[in-house]
Amino acid sequence: MLTEEERKEIQNELKRHSHKQAACVEALKIVQRHRGWVSDEIKDISEFLEMTTDELDGVATFYNQIFLKPVGKHVIRICDGVSCWVTGHGPVLEHLKVSLGINEGETTPDGQFTLLPVSCLGACDRAPAMMIDDELYGDLTAGKIDEILERYK
Repeated sequence: MLTEEERKEIQNELKRHSHKQAACVEALKIVQRHRGWVSDEIKDISEFLEMTTDELDGVATFYNQIFLKPVGKHVIRICDGVSCWVTGHGPVLEHLKVSLGINEGETTPDGQFTLLPVSCLGACDRAPAMMIDDELYGDLTAGKIDEILERYK
């Protein structure tokens, strides 16, 4: 069930759109910001926006910024694009997995980090690249990864 605060924020977002369905991504992000992820709330959001649950689920599963299961305090998105693949994605990913002790799609036991692959971060000029939360990091090497991870611990 959506909280009153979530409803108010979604209602405010609706003012910026000509029809309710156009605010669906922002509504998902609002709920995610409050709860850390979106799950059963999809039904409540879809009713609020006068959409079917399947329509909203399609939007939620399309955008890699919407989490449909719990994630860690910090989400690491490792770019899985062609530019990253040809510039060192493999060793970077392996170093991340070893450093964190998890595989892609998993969260560290302490809940600090979740490691997720994304099809492209749009940072080909800085490949291999990753994002932690909203911060982009490029030209990655194993040494840089260790330094970057320390900032988030």
